[in-house]
Amino acid sequence: MTTTTPDERDLAWSQEIRRLAHERDAVILAHNYQRPEIQDVADHVGDSLGLSRIAARADHAVIVFAGVYFMAETAKILSPEKTVLLPDPRAGCSLADSIDLDQLRSWKDEHPGAVVVSYVNTSAAVKAESDVCCTSANAVDIVNAVPREREVLFLPDQFLGAHVQRSTGRTNMHLWMGECHVHADISPQRLRDKMVESPDAELFIHPECGCSTSTMWLSGTSDLPDERTHVLSTGGMLARARTTQATSVLVATETGMLHQLRRANPRVTWEPVNPQAECSYMKMTTRETLLRCLRDATTEVHVDPEVARRARRAVEAMIAVGPSSVGGE
Repeated sequence: MTTTTPDERDLAWSQEIRRLAHERDAVILAHNYQRPEIQDVADHVGDSLGLSRIAARADHAVIVFAGVYFMAETAKILSPEKTVLLPDPRAGCSLADSIDLDQLRSWKDEHPGAVVVSYVNTSAAVKAESDVCCTSANAVDIVNAVPREREVLFLPDQFLGAHVQRSTGRTNMHLWMGECHVHADISPQRLRDKMVESPDAELFIHPECGCSTSTMWLSGTSDLPDERTHVLSTGGMLARARTTQATSVLVATETGMLHQLRRANPRVTWEPVNPQAECSYMKMTTRETLLRCLRDATTEVHVDPEVARRARRAVEAMIAVGPSSVGGE
């Protein structure tokens, strides 16, 4: 009786994934927060909007989006003619779920004439009811592009919204009190504790984090030296990772991001601010669900054509703001 080693099983699984992808004419996209083995087998790894743009340009009939539901919807919105598969359709998002279509419509009724700016981490229905989308990298530019006399409804992330409000100085900007439960749990106290442990480390902080607001106020103090504190999108983290001269970096975002950061610069010691900051939805894509998705193709994502048309308009309005809007979440 012969037995196979874990390495042999990993290789066999990867080869079968690649064979099925070729057979289905599929491109595999993996979000930065996915499991390392899913990232390693994917054709492209990145943030949700960047991956959706790749999907729209890709010369493939099928898109396999290893992420969460709103990401697969966005890919379908930008690539309506393609088949979009999500390995596990139960993979949701606490941030996207913090506001629905009826809630947004009621909020708009309270502020007639306001410009609705929606983070890409929202459902297709919410995007369709919005004027313009944004990412964490371009949210400040998007809001600055709105005439100063117009009210702004910013949704759904309160922490990103607070960062934008502070950066733009707008007093007529209203924030939806939503949050990503994973990022919200990366608190100011956790950040301070890690800084005590690693006083010389750089800080990479995602603006969705619960610590981001206090970080802006503390930046430049002895607690958080300004020159070593960076509030960045996931794409921004990866770009800075390639050039940083630091020997140690503390990272405040979902822990799946560490895999790409370590690959980008293995010289650096990368440590999470909160080692428990793991999104259970992102981790629903496993070896088994990805294999089943490619083999059976029963997890297709659909978006109503009219909803998709209106949502695409909001995404295109973001892109039209300018070059700085190409950043990711």
